[in-house]
Amino acid sequence: MNTELGLRERKKQRTRETIARAARELFAERGYHDTTLPEIAEAADVSTRTIFAYFPSKEDILFSDFPVMKEALAQALAERPEGEDALETVRKFILSLHEYKRDDLDEKMRLCIESDETLRSHLRARLASLEELIAPAIAKDLDAAEDDLRPQVVAASLTAAFNVLTERGEGPRGKPKTEDDVAAQIDPIITFLRGGLDALKAPRPARRR
Repeated sequence: MNTELGLRERKKQRTRETIARAARELFAERGYHDTTLPEIAEAADVSTRTIFAYFPSKEDILFSDFPVMKEALAQALAERPEGEDALETVRKFILSLHEYKRDDLDEKMRLCIESDETLRSHLRARLASLEELIAPAIAKDLDAAEDDLRPQVVAASLTAAFNVLTERGEGPRGKPKTEDDVAAQIDPIITFLRGGLDALKAPRPARRR
């Protein structure tokens, strides 16, 4: 029974990946808005109904990697080592994203999103949803309530920086970014935010009367 379930899940995963790959190739060739769901279905050799079983909308196909990324970040924050703050965990996570080998199609998708304001706004909305993972972790570091505004502000600042890094796909002189390029961009931001967090943790001086 477990074997059958495992085979079924792997088949579903392969179908999902086939649909996403076919769609991304069509988006690169024809443009996002000029690609229809029936065309994606034909390229993936599935029915349009099957597409909806895996993706609620065409937009969800374009951002098909995001749920996996969000789940990975949630796991990283939940399993962070003792003594490691949330900022360091997020920093390591952002750097780890650049360890994956990216192909020409990934770059074409980045340019596809970057060239369209509507798609950029959808990407920003997805990245903003990461705040719901980061803010509680920062609140834990501060020993603050989850509805405290301070962790939410820091989380919002961090996801905003993540968004800028995502949109800027090129490194110096127009070359693809390396992990060192990303570290050079994110480290000053992490240092700045950590300074703010340390200030929040520090005891406040008594007011003079």
